[in-house]
Amino acid sequence: MDCAARGTGTPCTGPATRRCGHCGAVAYCSLSHQISHWNNHKEECSRLEQQMQRADILHDFPFTYSTDATLQVSAKQMTRCSFLATRGLRHIGLWKYECSCHHPIASSEYLRINDDWNLPSALCPCTEPKDPVPINLSDWKDYYQWRCLPLHSPVALLLHWPLTIYQSIQLSATRRSISEISGTLHIHYLGPEKELLQLAVFGELHALLPHLQVHIELIGPAVPQFRDGERINLCNYAHCLDLDCTCKSSSENRSWGVSNSNATKVTLWFRKGYYHDCFRDIVKDSFPDIIVASNAGIAAYSDWLPTIELIREIDVPAIFSDFCEEAAHLAARCISAVSGRPLTVPIQVNPFRQPMAVEDTVLDLPCYSNCFLFGM
Repeated sequence: MDCAARGTGTPCTGPATRRCGHCGAVAYCSLSHQISHWNNHKEECSRLEQQMQRADILHDFPFTYSTDATLQVSAKQMTRCSFLATRGLRHIGLWKYECSCHHPIASSEYLRINDDWNLPSALCPCTEPKDPVPINLSDWKDYYQWRCLPLHSPVALLLHWPLTIYQSIQLSATRRSISEISGTLHIHYLGPEKELLQLAVFGELHALLPHLQVHIELIGPAVPQFRDGERINLCNYAHCLDLDCTCKSSSENRSWGVSNSNATKVTLWFRKGYYHDCFRDIVKDSFPDIIVASNAGIAAYSDWLPTIELIREIDVPAIFSDFCEEAAHLAARCISAVSGRPLTVPIQVNPFRQPMAVEDTVLDLPCYSNCFLFGM
């Protein structure tokens, strides 16, 4: 953690080891910095204290590895990298960019979709589910039971991307029931970053939304220039390690990539740029049924303000996520200030947040990818 008063006056005198005695969420390098920063911190202190008291709820996952992935990573007793290494998943397959020690991303790595779980079939959802998706799929335990996965399977660490889309659709159903949509569900997915290197996991939407064609526009400045305008059809699930598994059979092992097959249920379309700049061109092909923005950071980036104004104008359900409750709170204030109205979906814990803590956070709050959901 950095000193909360860093850059506000005199230089820091050392590491930030002196925590606020009330909230415990911020730390300082010295008593003088803590005193000088109080006028800035006092408004947020009680709010951060309440958020810290809800830490146990956020750390609560059903997995056998939950303590390692949450408390130990938060306390720096284990890193994300070492956690993956103990399971033989460090720097391979879909897991390659799941820790912070990866090398810079080469453009060639954006050219292919890695579709390998690097896990046996018993530990990953590589084929069609045995049963239809339950009506009340409410948390990771429900999902694992439906997909017949043991609770030591690590796939939730990557499947939080499609499951967060699924949960966002459920939350927006108060505006327009998904059952009212026939044919194609158009999702405008804003600000993708790491997801662009883990695209195969979105194939799980085949199982989660079996009655729909799913068209996802991936829109943001992180989309590589050479991918701008490209369309990719996800025709199957990511593969397991078992050589004799049906996920590798000729009937299912269709090509990832550009295809015009009507059988494809999940289509990804890449658009480079900010949503408010691209929107007029995008809606010529795809007007959204729902807008989803994962780990949006609305309060941190001024580029979100014209996008919020646009979403208000087109009046389409939009669900955002963020890493911690404070980021969601600040985002909600920004949205209300721009839109002139409160959130239609209040801030709430995402039951399908990633079950591994984020490292090196600015505040010492419980922090997970896609941790909190809220919407307008």
